[in-house]
Amino acid sequence: VGLAGPSGAGKGVCSESLAALGCPCIDTDSVYHELIGKPSPCTQELCSAFGKGIVDENGAVDRKALAAIVFSDPSHQKNELLNRITHKYVHKETLRLLEIYKKRGDKAVAVDAPLLFEASFDKMCDFCITVLAPRTLRLERIIMRDNLSKESAEARLAAQKTDDYYTSRSKYTIINDSDKEKTLDQLKCILVTEGLIS
Repeated sequence: VGLAGPSGAGKGVCSESLAALGCPCIDTDSVYHELIGKPSPCTQELCSAFGKGIVDENGAVDRKALAAIVFSDPSHQKNELLNRITHKYVHKETLRLLEIYKKRGDKAVAVDAPLLFEASFDKMCDFCITVLAPRTLRLERIIMRDNLSKESAEARLAAQKTDDYYTSRSKYTIINDSDKEKTLDQLKCILVTEGLIS
């Protein structure tokens, strides 16, 4: 099950709700952080591409140092290079984790990927769910979650894809604008419809 949606929509809350319904979730951001948090083939390739200055004394990627290089490039080519390098490693590790859940007997597993469609994670999913929330609420959540100024949060939202981008690529859309119970009910309906829970 692919989980998509813009920043601040509440994919994390949906992941928790899906887990409560017996559908574990793979957070590809966490997979990425795990891969670059130690010496690994991914770390080595990033080092080759962006220089030895991005790696700390323990062989882990210094995320701030990498971000400073990547986001200072107005052409976005360095960001594209970063994604090209990391996506294949995250993809491989996600497939490995999916196999573990399959062997364990889980009926379904959700994949929460910020770039679900851009990184072609949706191709490994039977269906996708888009999580949306009103813009004002997303803005509040991003400011709180990431400790950003309103201007920085506005800039982040402005760089996001439109809601239509997500909904046109998903089988289901849920609105995460109130309490967790309402979100859980929406997700439960989807899993029942798909025959994943009774």
